Amino acid sequence: MLLFWVLFNLFVVLMLALDLGVFHRRARTVSFREALAWSGLWIGLAAAFTLLLFYWRGRIPAMEFATGYVIELSLSVDNLFVFLLIFRYFKVSNEDQHKVLFWGILGALVMRAVFILLGVGLINKFHWITYFFGALLVYSGVKLFRQQEAEIHPEKNPVLRLFRRFVPVTKEYEDGKFFVRRRGLYATPLLIVLLVVETTDVIFAADSIPAILAITLDAFIVYTSNVFAILGLRSMYFALAGMMELFHYLHYGLSLVLIFVGGKMLVAHYLEIPTEVALGVVALILSASVIASVLKPKTA
Repeated sequence: MLLFWVLFNLFVVLMLALDLGVFHRRARTVSFREALAWSGLWIGLAAAFTLLLFYWRGRIPAMEFATGYVIELSLSVDNLFVFLLIFRYFKVSNEDQHKVLFWGILGALVMRAVFILLGVGLINKFHWITYFFGALLVYSGVKLFRQQEAEIHPEKNPVLRLFRRFVPVTKEYEDGKFFVRRRGLYATPLLIVLLVVETTDVIFAADSIPAILAITLDAFIVYTSNVFAILGLRSMYFALAGMMELFHYLHYGLSLVLIFVGGKMLVAHYLEIPTEVALGVVALILSASVIASVLKPKTA
């Protein structure tokens, strides 16, 4: 099993190297067509990995991966709107957004891996943690359902406030650089944006990791589904950036998904919901929220 962990992470490193070192060596605006093509590529790779799991480990692990991937990707799409607000707040150019998202996603991969290992370990050792995670998801779902508009307050970010206390920051962006030399080493506003994105992702992980732990405790399945969802996040951002307002009912669907998977964790000891049923419910809820958004556009 260790060999598959190594091979999968080598695949991730290779794809990231190709992305940054070959296809996006220079900062530039990513076109809608290009972003759509990359999004399709990542979804296709996830589908191919599902088939690989099916022939390698059987139907159940493949279904668990597919369900986890759909949940993680759906939550990621909602998170993209928050990233859009962050970039607008800090007035980040389209060229620099790609760089911030790349390094932000790289940091997210490391943090998610740590969270997953901790989460699986805690549940295996202390089964009652399942009820805590379940209650957390239900609470998050109810809170998201009641939330009307996402608000960004970077000045309240404790990591950002601590950073600014010890590190000098330039007033202007510096050609896509995170650090520059003046009379010493200065951070740039672009690094501030990256810190906000990274700390925001930690909050996102508090919802997404327990959500997939409600589907499976197989660390390999949890990790790979998260990685595939995160790797496709950047290209999906540029593909959906102009259509964010279209899916204005999506957060209601996501809130119901969180409540559903949280409830699944809470009743797991008394009622086992098959993975196929869970996948069907999640797909039905998300499809309904997207269709409702299209049929009833948001009025200005």
